[in-house]
Amino acid sequence: MLPFKLIYSHDYYLPIGSHVFPAAKYRLVHEHLLATDVAEPADFLAPLPASDQDILLVHKPEYVQKLKTGTLSAREEMEMEIPYSRDLVRAFWLAAGGSILAAQQALKDRIAINIGGGFHHAFPDHGEGFCMIHDVAVAIRRMQRDDQIRTAMTVDCDVHQGNGTAAIFAGTRTPSDPLPSRSGSPLGSGKLRNAHAGDVFTISLHQHNNYPLYKPLSSIDVDLPDGIGDDAYLAWLDNALSSGLRQFEPDLLCYVAGADPYSEDQLGGLALTIEGLKRRDELVFRVARARDIPIMVTYAGGYAQRVEDTVTIHCNTVIAAKEIFGSKC
Repeated sequence: MLPFKLIYSHDYYLPIGSHVFPAAKYRLVHEHLLATDVAEPADFLAPLPASDQDILLVHKPEYVQKLKTGTLSAREEMEMEIPYSRDLVRAFWLAAGGSILAAQQALKDRIAINIGGGFHHAFPDHGEGFCMIHDVAVAIRRMQRDDQIRTAMTVDCDVHQGNGTAAIFAGTRTPSDPLPSRSGSPLGSGKLRNAHAGDVFTISLHQHNNYPLYKPLSSIDVDLPDGIGDDAYLAWLDNALSSGLRQFEPDLLCYVAGADPYSEDQLGGLALTIEGLKRRDELVFRVARARDIPIMVTYAGGYAQRVEDTVTIHCNTVIAAKEIFGSKC
């Protein structure tokens, strides 16, 4: 049995038809974890949907009403880039409930993984980039509302910048401690943009020349060049985590473990290997464990040419957590 819980529901499936987003991946991850004995049925918890009150902690009433009544404009649906349906709304509400449950479980077990979620492109008043609502932000605000945490840090390792995350938690920004410049170094010519705000500290490592075109400021943004590989990526991540944790003490770390920095991803342009992505997960988990920060994990994007690769990458996140949090040292 795992020393932590996995949050999953068969109803995580997104009813979006033929689409670059592999809607079946959640079921495939669940099946693979069981088939390979990484997990057993007792390791999984089924979430309940988030309540409308939970969603309204982050999203505007007018937007939530449009989602609930099916009255999005054609432009609003186009921005979301997935076909609207009432079933889709239910799936997103359930994903948010899963992230709330993962956050709650993380406080008990030091880590919990939502086999879904990570919809980091959703804004308070609209959806973007396959994201209808922002489940991670909802989980953070619910935990704060219930006085279970005061502060949180998001660590977003999707290939695309977490623009919705940055916008939701923008607050009043002031310049903060920058990472040392690495231009011309063996790590590659990544660029770093830095700001800090309020009760949630946001970190995003992403490909600079990729969606979204406009990238609002996170607390720390690492704008990575095309084609960056495992070692350079991990060095940037290590520095971003070190810098962020020098500036901010989170009660909860929210890790968005996107599979799309993979070299064969259809919507990405970085060059990480499957093993490099597992090393990425291990690095984040080691930092969380060493500092005794509870960590909740969500999956976000993954669009590999072979869906089996995306499934392997997501399963490796669970394996990495098992190795780090299952050991005694």
